[in-house]
Amino acid sequence: MGLINGIQRFFDERFDTALAKKLINEQVHKRLPPRTGWLHIYGSLSLLLFINQSLTGIMLLLYYRPTPEAAHKSIQYITAEVQFGWLYRQIHAWGASLMILAVVIHMTRTFFMGSYKKPRELTWVTGVILFILTVGFGFTGYLLPWNQIAFWATTVGTESANKVPVIGDWLQYFLRGGDAVTGETLSRFFVVHVIILPWLLVGVVALHLFLMRLNNLSTLEAVGEEKPLTPEYGIPFFPVHVAKEGCVAVLMIAVLVTLSIVVPWEIGEPADALSTPEHIKPEWYFLPSYQLLKYFEGPYGAVIGIFACSIPFGLLMLWPFLDRGKERHPKKRPIAVSIGLVGLFSALGLGFLGHISETNQTFFGKEYHIDLLGWPHLIEGDAAAPDDLGRAEH
Repeated sequence: MGLINGIQRFFDERFDTALAKKLINEQVHKRLPPRTGWLHIYGSLSLLLFINQSLTGIMLLLYYRPTPEAAHKSIQYITAEVQFGWLYRQIHAWGASLMILAVVIHMTRTFFMGSYKKPRELTWVTGVILFILTVGFGFTGYLLPWNQIAFWATTVGTESANKVPVIGDWLQYFLRGGDAVTGETLSRFFVVHVIILPWLLVGVVALHLFLMRLNNLSTLEAVGEEKPLTPEYGIPFFPVHVAKEGCVAVLMIAVLVTLSIVVPWEIGEPADALSTPEHIKPEWYFLPSYQLLKYFEGPYGAVIGIFACSIPFGLLMLWPFLDRGKERHPKKRPIAVSIGLVGLFSALGLGFLGHISETNQTFFGKEYHIDLLGWPHLIEGDAAAPDDLGRAEH
């Protein structure tokens, strides 16, 4: 206790610690709306997963080498030789997907609860930016193992960049660092993944948290009719809500470790620019856009497809300024809720079609080949299912 008192006296003599203690106490014991429940923990869960990604990423960086000759070998070394390296790698890989999923669920709850309305428009906008940055983490990190799937998925993904009007060719060259995916691409993705995106995310997260704590969580009351959160009306952030977040954090760690052990990510074969695997597909969070692009053909099809894929992000960014109504409750916002449901189920449907496309599937005892666009074709005997249909695992 003497040491602690000495440290406290050291800072008291040099800084206005009373003011700092007051601000911290106000934030820790700040009142939240009485309906704050388990669905409100996904924002904190997203932050916790980002911290997990940062810590495991630092551990992996101690051994990872971002060159075409050493990248894949360093992943093998981490997995096979480094103590608990396999676990750090698996937790990092699974954490990326779970972080994106947590952000999506958090944004979905915020949208349907009308929490983006005045005075929280900028809180929503910073949240959309965080979602885009999180997806950027997934895109750039996917290439780093430098295996066949990652190499060719990045090749396919960056090919879409040259369809962007006016700057398409320049954008593709900028992303790749050349005309094809090479070591220059790996180097660029590595820098973006471990330096640029983390700093951007930390800055936007700090702004997002500041705005959230400034305006507090929203209620379901209409804009301008929210009740003051008095001790009798609201619930304390600590210990009530913190206890819920702690329970979810423990469950999240358990899920991460379980997935890492039961369903580990494979290292795969080293990248080979001369050998193209069949049916390359992106990760699940890119499947809706991947599938949507397939439906646009012709000389301007790719441009229209890129535009169509950009519309949802533009609408999300501008939505608080388009939906100017005062009501927040879902039952009183039928148009906004309907648009949200259409967008959500469209993304789920396109993602599912993207997942099963170019595979064989069995429905009601009959085998079907799912073509590129997601249409099923009945397979009648072996003769009707030639090898070039691209058989896949059921």
